[in-house]
Amino acid sequence: MKVLHVMKRQVVKVDGRITIEEAIKILHEKRIGSLVITDSRDRCRGIYTESDVIRNIAEKIPMDTPLEEVMTRDPITIREEASITEARMLMISHRIRHLPVVNRDGQLVGILTGRGLMDEIIGIPSMRE
Repeated sequence: MKVLHVMKRQVVKVDGRITIEEAIKILHEKRIGSLVITDSRDRCRGIYTESDVIRNIAEKIPMDTPLEEVMTRDPITIREEASITEARMLMISHRIRHLPVVNRDGQLVGILTGRGLMDEIIGIPSMRE
């Protein structure tokens, strides 16, 4: 099975100039675990996750700080044609739960999450969707 068969196509993309506070509101309202920061050509510049929120709070980073200052830059991505096994190994080896999916041109086309992968493998639909 390939990544394109299990990825979520509805990725929430944001501008890196929004603040941590605005990002947290979006994560909460949309009930998601990550935001992807893209450039004008839809290439993945960064990712901001629940783990980043926790780290920012623990480090007492001001909530009006722009995401581009605290996001994970140049995140690990995977091609949509890659196998689920390859995605799983990337997620395990890099200890990540959110994996942006890109097409042959490097444009963001989806996201694969640990929860989504488990839902697909186990067959239990996510309570969050």
